[in-house]
Amino acid sequence: MTHVLDRPIWSALGTSHAALAEENGLARRYPPSIIPFVATGDSDPASLDGLERFVGPEDELFTIQADPIVIPGGLMASMEAPGVQMVADRLMPEIHDPRLKPLDESDAADMLELALLTKPGPFTLRAQSLGEFWGIKEEERLIGMVGVRFRQPGLTEISGLCTHPDVRGRGLGTLLLTFMAGRIYARGEQPYLHTFASNTGAIALYESLGFRLRREMYVAAMRRPD
Repeated sequence: MTHVLDRPIWSALGTSHAALAEENGLARRYPPSIIPFVATGDSDPASLDGLERFVGPEDELFTIQADPIVIPGGLMASMEAPGVQMVADRLMPEIHDPRLKPLDESDAADMLELALLTKPGPFTLRAQSLGEFWGIKEEERLIGMVGVRFRQPGLTEISGLCTHPDVRGRGLGTLLLTFMAGRIYARGEQPYLHTFASNTGAIALYESLGFRLRREMYVAAMRRPD
């Protein structure tokens, strides 16, 4: 039986993020200006054709799912990598720390700058359209942040977790992750996250904080050939 998180983009856009969905009946995507993710509900030829129609000449769209990704015939993979999906396996309490502040539209440029520096995944100036983001600043400089991305009923993905290279080793990443997980649990939802399978250090950290591997995933980016 297919789990709602096996195709998290498809299920998010069909439920909690339906208001953001661009859909042609066979494929769904987020507005690329918010986040460049696309998905289908299956790998049937008609569905793949619908996905292909969503990819414009200048687009690079990403997808993540539990079964192998089939790239439509008119597109090419610009990136393919194994990933993992992890879910929180124990309750995490809410944390109150004066260093953590909610981020808003006035922080968007600084958030994008930090994301481009640390590369937590596709990120845009409008990422806050997906949900809340929190950050830590020192002398008005954003040095760490965390937010949410995909959402399904009872489930919320933690995303955008990054800390500036200058402040690594201070435990800020752990603080940000556990803070957001606690907020999600306080809403009666379960946190989950994705990372690349090669990111063994992060996976070990997530496991130590109460996340468990749910299953291996496939990640790809696709575009039209030059």
